[in-house]
Amino acid sequence: MMKDSPKKEEGVSNPNSMSVEDRYTQWKSLVPVLYDWLANHNLVWPSQSCRWGSVIDHATYKNRHRLYLSEQTDGTVPNTLVIATCEVVKPRVAAAEHIAQFNEEARSPFVKKHKTILHPGEVNRIREFALNTNIVATHTDSPHVLIWDVESQPNRNAVLGAPVSRPDLVLTGHKDNAEFALAMCSTEPFVLSGGRDKLVVLWSIHDHIATLATEAGANVKQDSNSEKATESSSIGPRGIYRGHKDTVEDVQFCPSSAQEFCSVGDDSCLILWDVRVGSTPAVKVEKAHDGDLHCVDWSSHDINFILTGSADNTVHMFDRRKLNSRGVGSPVYKFEGHDAAVLCVQWCPDKSSVFGSCAEDGILNIWDTDKVGKTSDSADPTVSNTSPGLFFRHAGHRDKVVDFHWNASDPWTIVSVSDDCASTGGGGTLQIWRMLDLIYRPEEEVMAELDTLKSHIIGCDIDT
Repeated sequence: MMKDSPKKEEGVSNPNSMSVEDRYTQWKSLVPVLYDWLANHNLVWPSQSCRWGSVIDHATYKNRHRLYLSEQTDGTVPNTLVIATCEVVKPRVAAAEHIAQFNEEARSPFVKKHKTILHPGEVNRIREFALNTNIVATHTDSPHVLIWDVESQPNRNAVLGAPVSRPDLVLTGHKDNAEFALAMCSTEPFVLSGGRDKLVVLWSIHDHIATLATEAGANVKQDSNSEKATESSSIGPRGIYRGHKDTVEDVQFCPSSAQEFCSVGDDSCLILWDVRVGSTPAVKVEKAHDGDLHCVDWSSHDINFILTGSADNTVHMFDRRKLNSRGVGSPVYKFEGHDAAVLCVQWCPDKSSVFGSCAEDGILNIWDTDKVGKTSDSADPTVSNTSPGLFFRHAGHRDKVVDFHWNASDPWTIVSVSDDCASTGGGGTLQIWRMLDLIYRPEEEVMAELDTLKSHIIGCDIDT
């Protein structure tokens, strides 16, 4: 990556001191030089969760992906789980002028609804099942986790008075509402949840996966006006884990083991669990942050590293080799680059040292742990030298960024969603974007490419 010259910094205001609109205006002016692809999609209703599904097909210049998102309505129409189709233009295909020309109030032609499921209650979390791409889990404003076969579910119209869709399976076991903490295992058909009852609950849906499509197909033939939500099959938990003293806000499986997982909560604790040693914490970090913990992610590249995000505006990185059962452990890194509570953290699937974090300040930051302790050399002029490890700031949202997800099938492509009701009076904003590869590629590669381009341009000038 190229180090910013002093000239490049001139005229660039400190993004932390700017108004939301000024910051957004500055960001929009930088879109042609910072992004390789950007699709801006205005939402009628706020969305609390967005997740990539499978790749539908590949074309010469773009790929089509499945995309899951929620619609949080005001009650005049049902809440919905939306299955969308998203076209992502391949790297170095879109012209800079094209991605810069979008209307904030319009819907993107690259995002289209494929199917709508009328959800019984709010959709607070969506998690996809790696072993069967048609199966997703949702958290709602109740104690239950809902399992859906999105392929066999009928497409519904969200109109007032319409009966809700019938989930294929209901997971019971919480004693109070479980709204946000939700995870699906990548290696086994396990589902993990946390809630206000301070519990972490584990289910196995192994015996039900094979029959979900058959049961859903039979139910489509039933009377569409029946109360389908009460007819769903349900199963109880495989295990219940006690150790938190307040609401459990997020959970995550260890990428390499279905027997290990972690959880964070409003008690400021990070807890590591191992079902092989019982239902009590294997390791408990009593004060992982100076505030409530909202999110956690476990690295699939190196299972020793765990990220946590907090209401104290920071992201912490823990090395589980440096934690012990006495609750002793300090983060190996603290990342400070947000001005409000961090709502989501996630490791990048394409580079082991990179992760993202989004927050109530409307910013989605991209960090590189390898850059901690080094002078900032970001190509993004809005990045400050005062936040070690930070090398890119996505400022395309004008209100709190509630969720984002890296695309594991399309390198460095991210979907992010913000709740814009408070600032714009609208619903929400969905953005699919990919930063310019000159920003994240190794500096020697970038310099070699620029030298090649320079030689080519000089040669063209001589010829003319």
